Amino acid sequence: MKLVLILVLLILSVMIVVGTLLLNRVSSYFLDDFSSQMEEVFTQRFLSELSSACAEENAPDLLREMIAAYSGPLGIDTNRDFYILSDNSGEYLTGSNDQLGINLEITPNIIHALNGQIGSSLSSTNDYMDIAIPISGEAGSYILYIKDNKSDLSELTWMLFSITVQVVLFGLLFSVLLSFLLSKTMTIPIENITKGALRLASGEFDSQIEVHSDDEIGVLTQTFNNMARSLHDAMQDMAAERNKLNTLFLHMTDGVAAFDASNHILHMNPAAEKMLGMTFSPDLTFEEVFHDVKKPSGSDTVVVDYTVEDRTYQVFLAALNTPDEPQGVMAVIHDVTEQHRLELTRREFVANVSHELRTPLTSIKSYTETLLETDDLPEDLRSKFLTVINNEADRMARIVKDLLTLSRLDSGRLDMKFTTFPLDKLMGSVYDAMLFEAKNHRHELTLELDDPLPKIEGDRDRIEQVVVNIVANAVKYTPDGGNIVMAARNVKDGVEISVTDNGIGIPREDLPRLFERFYRVDKARSRERGGTGLGLAIAQEIVRYHNGTIRAESKLGAGTNMTVFLPLKQKYLQGEQA
Repeated sequence: MKLVLILVLLILSVMIVVGTLLLNRVSSYFLDDFSSQMEEVFTQRFLSELSSACAEENAPDLLREMIAAYSGPLGIDTNRDFYILSDNSGEYLTGSNDQLGINLEITPNIIHALNGQIGSSLSSTNDYMDIAIPISGEAGSYILYIKDNKSDLSELTWMLFSITVQVVLFGLLFSVLLSFLLSKTMTIPIENITKGALRLASGEFDSQIEVHSDDEIGVLTQTFNNMARSLHDAMQDMAAERNKLNTLFLHMTDGVAAFDASNHILHMNPAAEKMLGMTFSPDLTFEEVFHDVKKPSGSDTVVVDYTVEDRTYQVFLAALNTPDEPQGVMAVIHDVTEQHRLELTRREFVANVSHELRTPLTSIKSYTETLLETDDLPEDLRSKFLTVINNEADRMARIVKDLLTLSRLDSGRLDMKFTTFPLDKLMGSVYDAMLFEAKNHRHELTLELDDPLPKIEGDRDRIEQVVVNIVANAVKYTPDGGNIVMAARNVKDGVEISVTDNGIGIPREDLPRLFERFYRVDKARSRERGGTGLGLAIAQEIVRYHNGTIRAESKLGAGTNMTVFLPLKQKYLQGEQA
């Protein structure tokens, strides 16, 4: 619409200017033509003749006849008349139109003639053209006055004005049609580009605009399409990167939380929610998520230990520096509970090893020094001392052997000889081996087996070692005259071996630590009976190596039930760990 208005105003302005110039030119032409006619007629000769006529008594009539003779060259007609005026007052004497002559207006040219000068000034603003020429003779002086009422000029001007108006109207109509055509040619592609831009703004990055021409509009449209494709590719890349980051944050084991400059939370992945024991909410603040933790300042990175219930976390806090936004905080949460537990276990292990080795070493050193320093020691006492030294040395050897076994199990270097063997025979062998020891303590040892028991796959010697260790513990920690039941039964996907006694039992608080290395429920009694505190730890590692499980159920003063589950088939054979 703006283009249409501009073209209409332009055409209208041009037509008005052209019409005005044309009308002014026509008016000037008429004025110039009038002056030319007067100059051609009123030559010096003709003026002399007119002056001679003034010497006659009937000079006005004679002048009228002479002027009338030149009516043609002077253009005398209904619109142009001549008058003979008195030289003294400008009074009408005679002429071609007596009616107009009587009421003749005194014009500036007549005034010039009364002053003895030719009055020939013309103006396009007047509604007439005139000339006043003073004529002098012996009989008197007169003024020859010719006046044109411009009727022809007015008619021609009106006709030109009508033509100009018609041309202007036609031009306006033409300009409107042309401008509509041009505007459609120009605005439709621009409207298409505008619609395409709106689609881009709404997220439709794959929309393309049809190119209809090779002109500037076509180039602009093609450029827009190229920009849309580039933006589409860029948004796809950004979406892919965002999906990667979202997937990373969603599935990473470390917790991630981001906060803005006002301490309100922006993001929290599921790992962080699980670690901190809270659900993401936009209303959460830094102080509510991390109690008593100070935010980092500037570009510093702060590492703090943070405890939630029984878990210990290491929190890395770093400033989020963005060019256009205030500084926020990114928190990365790493669960170091297991590391702390392993470190504590390592320290306890070193302390336990030192203690376990120091006790027999102290005994050996004490008895050895006594033997060396006392020459007259009785033979029976000397023999007793040597027996103690030998027993303590055996104990140290067992500790070292068990430690080596655990080390090899931990590193996967323990040579496992996997075979397929009948479980009932293994259970019978252990029963036979432990029966004598059980009878020494007046225990009733019972063997209960499902019939039939399947063959299982594994290292027979190591599995037998596990069962022997469990039965030996039951024999040791059950008061004399107790009942011990060895059982093996079929279960889904494997077999279950259990050893149940009615011994002293294990306190509830000690059950979770039962399989820790060097852990003893009754330390004095265990050492007294030659235990190293590593048997159950080794048993657990062997069972795990066979992709099985071992668990303990006990009640203080009521007895203990140890259960081992073993699969029938192993996923990995000799030397390969699952």
